[in-house]
Amino acid sequence: MGQLFSDTSKNEDCGDLESSFTAYFKINTESKIIPQETIDSIELHLTKGNIQEANSVIRDALKNIDNVPITIAVTGESGAGKSSFINALRGVEPEEEGAAEVGVVATTMRRTPYKHPKIQTLTLWDLPGIETVNFLPKDYLEKVNFQEYDFFIIVSATRFTKLELDLAKAIRFMKKNYYFVRTKVDLDLDNEKKCNSHTFDREKTLQQIRSMCVNTFSQNNMDAPQIFLISNSNLSDYDFPVLMDTLVKDLPAQKRHNFMLSLANITEPAIDRKHKSLQQAIWLEACKDALLATVPVVGILRDDVEKLKEKLNHYRVLFGVDDASLEVMAKDSQVPVEQLKKMIKSPYLLETEGKTTLGEKLLKYLERFSSATGGPLATGLYFRKTFYLQFLFLDTVTEDAKVLLRQI
Repeated sequence: MGQLFSDTSKNEDCGDLESSFTAYFKINTESKIIPQETIDSIELHLTKGNIQEANSVIRDALKNIDNVPITIAVTGESGAGKSSFINALRGVEPEEEGAAEVGVVATTMRRTPYKHPKIQTLTLWDLPGIETVNFLPKDYLEKVNFQEYDFFIIVSATRFTKLELDLAKAIRFMKKNYYFVRTKVDLDLDNEKKCNSHTFDREKTLQQIRSMCVNTFSQNNMDAPQIFLISNSNLSDYDFPVLMDTLVKDLPAQKRHNFMLSLANITEPAIDRKHKSLQQAIWLEACKDALLATVPVVGILRDDVEKLKEKLNHYRVLFGVDDASLEVMAKDSQVPVEQLKKMIKSPYLLETEGKTTLGEKLLKYLERFSSATGGPLATGLYFRKTFYLQFLFLDTVTEDAKVLLRQI
């Protein structure tokens, strides 16, 4: 099954892997899922031929990525759409089991945690509304355990109030990031269109909403931050994709991976972002495996196939092209689920088509893979076939997600 390298070939292969590793992470700058200091440490060990040390750093980095918690606080005044925003981030319908309670009255009287249904390390906290006569930002933040959160999202459905601005000042003073989100802009546009049907200008109305928010800051002697105009019911419209891009860039590298995987498939760039993140995870696993001197095997063993099935199903769930997601999609779009299944390829990857075996599918993919990626991804000849199959699965699932997004 495996074979240890000789000392000479070990150093040669370690050098090849080091140059391949370095080249790969040079082309993944903004979306790195491990910190630069970790990358530098791995490269240093590889340069010196310290295989076990490099393997240990990669193993710890992967473990950290899988286990590091991401904790987001959502606050603002009651009725602003905090709970709806949390449901949207989690990809959960308001009436689904486990959804954040949505209502026209104050439904959140204490801070309430909501786990992401697919990414268990991601928790969104619905904080109590801040509209109270005796509101003191510092006391409020201490009461809701401000130190636990990676950042705060302050949600408003109108102009931002002095209470919300005072809260932002306190958050900044305590060295945490915050983001201002203006919700329900779709309702504002609808109302404006009804009232002024002949003169309605969508972009002009959006600019007026944004200006109204910005003016609140200047009136309170504050520099206006970036304000994200969103609709909780139409995530692909307005600034929601921009908000997600901003959060990804601001998060520490080791927290980006699971946060990116949690994002809904609302745009093709969002799908591509997931693909790049998972590709890095596969690459790191493959490097770790290569450092243990596992050489390619002639065939694909039964145990490999079972593990590959698990990986394929995992990718399908993350990209929303699994059977359960297809059922929901079919119901929402009023399209027969069989019609959706005919559009995609990933459910059938492990099936044989005529005389095409899994190994033959792999060879066809490798030809495309090598010509498309050229350098760093094509040089890892010591990677087991199962890792190349994971790349095949990931590419196929990614394309399936895009096909369904275009259709639906």
